[in-house]
Amino acid sequence: MSPKSPASPTGPAHPTDPAGPKKHHPAPTRRLTTAQALVAFLARQYTERDGRRQRLISATWGIFGHGNVAGIGQALVEAGHGGNGTAHCMPYLQGRNEQAMVHAAVGYARQSGRLSAQAVTTSIGPGATNLVTGAALATINRLPVLLLPGDTFATRPADPVLQQLEVPYAGDVSVNDCLRPVSRYFDRITRPEALIPAALQAMRVLADPAGTGAVTLALPQDVQAEAYDWPEEFFAERDWHIRRPAPDTYELETAVRAIRSARRPLIVAGGGVRHSAAEETLAAFTAATRIPVASTQAGKGALRHDHPADVGGIGHTGTATANELARTADLVIGVGTRFSDFTTASGTLFSNPAVRFLHLNITAFDAHKLAALPLVADARAGLEALTAALAGRGYRVDPAYETEYTGAKEAWEERVEASFATPDATARPTQTQVLGLLDDLVTEEDILINAAGSLPGDLHKLWRTRSRDQYHVEYGYSCMGYEIPAAIGVLLANGTGRRTRPVWALVGDGTYLMNPTEIVTAVQENLPLKLLILQNHGYASIGGLSEAVGAERFGTAYRHRDADGGFTGPPLPVDLAANAASLGLRVLRATTVDDLRKALSEARDAEGPTCVYVETETPDTVSGPPPAQAWWDVPVAETASRPAAVKAREEYDRQVAARRRHL
Repeated sequence: MSPKSPASPTGPAHPTDPAGPKKHHPAPTRRLTTAQALVAFLARQYTERDGRRQRLISATWGIFGHGNVAGIGQALVEAGHGGNGTAHCMPYLQGRNEQAMVHAAVGYARQSGRLSAQAVTTSIGPGATNLVTGAALATINRLPVLLLPGDTFATRPADPVLQQLEVPYAGDVSVNDCLRPVSRYFDRITRPEALIPAALQAMRVLADPAGTGAVTLALPQDVQAEAYDWPEEFFAERDWHIRRPAPDTYELETAVRAIRSARRPLIVAGGGVRHSAAEETLAAFTAATRIPVASTQAGKGALRHDHPADVGGIGHTGTATANELARTADLVIGVGTRFSDFTTASGTLFSNPAVRFLHLNITAFDAHKLAALPLVADARAGLEALTAALAGRGYRVDPAYETEYTGAKEAWEERVEASFATPDATARPTQTQVLGLLDDLVTEEDILINAAGSLPGDLHKLWRTRSRDQYHVEYGYSCMGYEIPAAIGVLLANGTGRRTRPVWALVGDGTYLMNPTEIVTAVQENLPLKLLILQNHGYASIGGLSEAVGAERFGTAYRHRDADGGFTGPPLPVDLAANAASLGLRVLRATTVDDLRKALSEARDAEGPTCVYVETETPDTVSGPPPAQAWWDVPVAETASRPAAVKAREEYDRQVAARRRHL
């Protein structure tokens, strides 16, 4: 990647100069520490796509310890730790938990369309290993984040140093090697000059639409503070173009033939539609062909909920409409999806004996899944090419098929209304009634963030998505504790003025207890986070799954022990509302449906960070929506003495018999 405006070194005299050879003037350099050079470099990196240019690394999150305070910490002070308004400053964001800082950076990257990212710096030891979960989440979801963990001394003046992992068979291994399998690029900078190629490679991967994810540059603490004469060209502004690869002509023609021969095609829209900003292109494609569109968790919002072709979520947490179409589809057209087990119902969903697959994906690895016809391209570019190629060839689905899926969609909408209904305003709300009240309140401006528990299933089935980015459910890693820090990242991406978009973090009590630390960051930055805590006294989602697989909800309720040593006593007297208030949030408690309606409205209008706390119905009734419309494979004990497990195994054997390998 060439710099946008490289420095111009003074060249030598012409060899035939009658005055004789002149002294060579070396290229200009700047003496900085490795950490100072890295921060200065990062502040001058930009991405560009479709004529839009923005900082690649907009800010650095950090928690300081002995492994990074004198290196990256001091460099951030030099670069404008609070953001001094200059073009090449590096704003600093103070986190409370290293994993949460990565989640915040990932939320920021997703909301920024993967065009802008953030860095995370930590000390060595536990600060570095706390990054692993967040790194896995970023890489699985194909979202860019730059990790800068401190590392042990490269020069080894003392061995071991504080927090060093000693490995008897290898002297060059540290805890940072845990980050290798969850990073898309990893390097350890053991000499200052090694930073130059490593930093350029790191930017290449962060800006690669097919290969992005977590990028790790491990920084030994002595190398961070070591000075070097850096070439000025290293600090020139660089633009990293985000490419939109067009499809291969042969693959495109093959795809067109497959579509034209299909009688019951179905599109499965994944997160790649959003990453490519291909929503309008997808809408144009469906307008021309009338092919229905089902969505994965990452793809929900590819079409608005009221678009005629939108048939809702697909797979284990999907709608009956989408899943019935999937069972009878003769051509499944994946657009930017990984086809995870939730989407395929563990290989049982696409059951038409004649079904074929066509995968439009920017990565060849995903495009070839399920023995598909591959169409390797950017989602927008691929859809544009398909629309143009089909134009004039007279393809459109049979009107009877269109009538079938629109009618089924209307029937499902009646089930949504029933789940959201609140006939008794004085009663304690169920979880789906909470979603219904929120559904009544929000507009297309609002953004909902969730990641784990029973909420993703309810949201995927029932939520009426009003804009392309309203539905922010992290389900690639389904990581409890993602929601609050991710909401902070989204708020930072949207801007923090008085008219910032309402951002809701929806969490259950189990998720809240995992990672509430960044509430303090929201309070410190006065970010208008809307935190909605649903207290149901345990792991409701896994409780239901436990019952289904014969584990009898063991260890899933937050209750006192009973006389037999189980957990069936009274609920624990945990007051999460008081905890949130102690961290600085304004808290609105709601007991009834009517209380909750008022509290949600008040929170939406609030200009500062606000929490709504509600105790929902018991875990037995926590979900309330229609049950799963497709299977999910969670193996059940093959031998057991307890009747619940024996019965569950019988059901498992029945379901697994329907699994199909698409070859």
